[in-house]
Amino acid sequence: MHRPSVLIVDDTPENLGLLKRHLASEEYDVRIAPGGALALESIAASPPDLVLLDVRMPDLDGFEVCRRLKDDERTADIPVIFLTALDAADDEETGLDLGAADYIAKPFSPALVRARVRNHLAFANQRKLLERLAQLDPLTETANRRRFEAALDDAWMSCRRQGSHLSVAMMDVDGFKPYNDSMGHPAGDRALRLIAAALSGSLRGDSDLVARYGGDEFVALLPAASPEHALIAARRMLRSVQALDLGLTVDGVVRRLSVSMGLVTIIPADDGAPAALIEHADANLYCSKRAGRSRLTWSGADGLGSRTELISADTPALEPTSPAP
Repeated sequence: MHRPSVLIVDDTPENLGLLKRHLASEEYDVRIAPGGALALESIAASPPDLVLLDVRMPDLDGFEVCRRLKDDERTADIPVIFLTALDAADDEETGLDLGAADYIAKPFSPALVRARVRNHLAFANQRKLLERLAQLDPLTETANRRRFEAALDDAWMSCRRQGSHLSVAMMDVDGFKPYNDSMGHPAGDRALRLIAAALSGSLRGDSDLVARYGGDEFVALLPAASPEHALIAARRMLRSVQALDLGLTVDGVVRRLSVSMGLVTIIPADDGAPAALIEHADANLYCSKRAGRSRLTWSGADGLGSRTELISADTPALEPTSPAP
């Protein structure tokens, strides 16, 4: 279970000890920093869930520490509570304008400090939960299109900076509409959840991502994967859906759900755009759908070639990936 972490920043040792004792009864990991510069170092090494911050400090005052935290997207959302002897209204206004969550004047009540810390940690947890939910597809509980597009933008910039490959796979469930119409929407929803889990479970990279793009379409992001590894991952995803053995019988013929895919691998260029990568992958998906069920159409830049291939349960996981003649 996650224990909230609280960083206390004050240049007076007595205040640090007093505040730490006041919070000892709570289930927190309490850290201390005797100055603004040390506080920024501690936060950069391990961001806390909340900062109790004195205003008057000799190196960097609390206002400057708060300003730097709020200017950095990695720390901007950390709640900051100012603790200070200053009681002028304009000082309080300055702190709140900088983005502080609260302001407590010294001398303070221990019960008040504990209550404020508890409340702001609860608010921060609720905000994080809402942010996570806003990036999830409610049916499949995988990433949604919004989350994918943000991840694609980040991966594009990172791979362009590093000169590494970036792959995107657009996927469509073969035969989903007749399956959904015949089996009913609850069965169709269950099938989409199982397919999403199978696709996500097939990925190996720390930054790899599967998202529901809409309806029965999914998309996968494979940053920094070589063309060969991207193809291996693509084949693994398609076979994972086949292994679910979902389908229906029509006129004595069993029609199992499968996935067709359009995969593209490039090294992002300065004059390119992520949207063009999606369009390319979508065009490859269209080629796969025209060729039949459970197909993978792959193409790559820099002379990597292109191909369309049938993926079945016995397709080798490690096929040679040189371009087809």
